[in-house]
Amino acid sequence: MKKFINDPQHLTRELLEGFAIAHKDLVTLRSEKIVCRARPKADDKVALVTLGGAGHEPALSGFVGEGMLDYSVVGDIFAAPGPPKVIEALRLAKRPAGILFVVLNHAGDVLSANLAVEMANQENIRHQMILTHEDIAPGANAPAEDRRGLVGCIPLYKIAGAAAEAGKSLDEIHALASRFNNNMATLAVAMKTATHPATGQAIFDLADDEMEIGMGQHGEAGTGPCKLLSADRTAELMLGRLLEAVKASQGDRVLLILNGSGATTLMELYIVLRACQRFLEAKGITLAASHCGEWLTVQEMAGFQMCVATMDDELLRYWHAPCQTPALTVK
Repeated sequence: MKKFINDPQHLTRELLEGFAIAHKDLVTLRSEKIVCRARPKADDKVALVTLGGAGHEPALSGFVGEGMLDYSVVGDIFAAPGPPKVIEALRLAKRPAGILFVVLNHAGDVLSANLAVEMANQENIRHQMILTHEDIAPGANAPAEDRRGLVGCIPLYKIAGAAAEAGKSLDEIHALASRFNNNMATLAVAMKTATHPATGQAIFDLADDEMEIGMGQHGEAGTGPCKLLSADRTAELMLGRLLEAVKASQGDRVLLILNGSGATTLMELYIVLRACQRFLEAKGITLAASHCGEWLTVQEMAGFQMCVATMDDELLRYWHAPCQTPALTVK
């Protein structure tokens, strides 16, 4: 492993301090591991809070700012933050309008979130929680608790955050976010492992001529390895499964996100996007919006996550609404 780090024990604290310096006009750091908006929104607007481990930059804290998240609670590398830090953030976010608490479906995140929610209920902190679980690797009809939360959390932050800025109520925002959550599906593909930056250990193993569709955010098993495929064939296999999962058909509009895992170039992602556009056109489905880039990474893992969501006028309006965060700005 070759990385520019210092003592691994201080890695998360140091990366967050640097992040806060780089984006001091947009975010500030509280209590070492809570990233907050530098300019808080008014208390009569719903706050958005999320949590997750470090090591996936720019996610999740890169989406704190106007039009998206208000607070991001950061755990150590690839690890959930503990409940005390999560309830601290919920206390900071407490307001009459309430809090939308967005949690990705990973065991540690869910455990910390549930314990913090118990404390929030005891303290009368008004909130509603939403669990993202759009990974269809276990099967599109697998129970929600068996499906992981992947990059789909970020467009959900965008849509729910825009609705919060527009002054929608907590019930309205939760309903909107739930609709989008139920409209989306994600698959990941990997072809080269990452190392854990604190230990130097590889997080999974694949042969040089193999890739694996369905692999999780931290190297969790997918559908099994296969030989490397072309960009067009990979796009066809993944997009076909995703469209079936969201029940997209001729005349529908979709949002498509290609999220690089850390070591996959934009060149590759653009080639995959080209293939996706052709595949959608052949089925009479409109690519209403798209994004190519790195939002939720796994250090130097090679591969990408493909997220598809069916969209309506309201969802598209909030997707295109202005925001300003370290990792995403829409004017």
